[in-house]
Parts: sequence; structure tokens; C-alpha cells
Amino acid sequence: MTFDDVRAMALAWPEVVDGTSYGTAALKVRKKLLARLKEDGDSLVIPSVLQDEREMLVESRPKLFYFTEHYRNYPIVLVRLSKARRAEVEPLLRRQWRALASKAALKSVGIA
Repeated sequence: MTFDDVRAMALAWPEVVDGTSYGTAALKVRKKLLARLKEDGDSLVIPSVLQDEREMLVESRPKLFYFTEHYRNYPIVLVRLSKARRAEVEPLLRRQWRALASKAALKSVGIA
């Protein structure tokens, strides 16, 4: 995958818009971060992944999921897009989108 693939997928969901975060391309929902491209150009920063889940993801798929010392104490996982498939990225992004989207947006896609 590439960030353009992630972008195309997420922009199909209500309330998702292009933005920037820390000087890199980002996707936002109602001005809150859905995901952003890390400075290396290949890693996707996905917030709201609790540390227990992150550890399980990293342990089970270390070539795909990882975190750096900088993110150790934050609920964030990094995804190597060059190693990722949509089926691995979409569930994490969709969960974050559901947490950020308005009730009206959720209802518009049959979730509520």
C-alpha cells in the first residue's frame, strides 16, 4: 500500500478530509487525527491503538507493525505501508474513524 491508497480508502468515508500533521500528509475527521504519514514516507501513524493491542500486533507481525521509543507511552501503532495490505490497515483506520465521526455520519453509513 501507499499513503495514496490509504487516502483513497478513507476519503470515501463521511467527514474525512485531507490535512497535515507535524508537516506530513494526514487524514482528519472533524479536525481530529485519523492517521498521518510518518516522516520516512513509508509508515502510517495510527492513533488510539492501546498498548496491549499494539504489543500483540508488533509481536505477531513485526515486519508490518512497530513503534519507536518516541511513541512508547502513547496509544499509537506504526504500519509499514510497503508491507501492508488493505485488509490489515482498514480495520484499524475504520475503528478510529468510528470514534471520531459524528452520529449523523455513522448513521449515514448504517452504523449507530
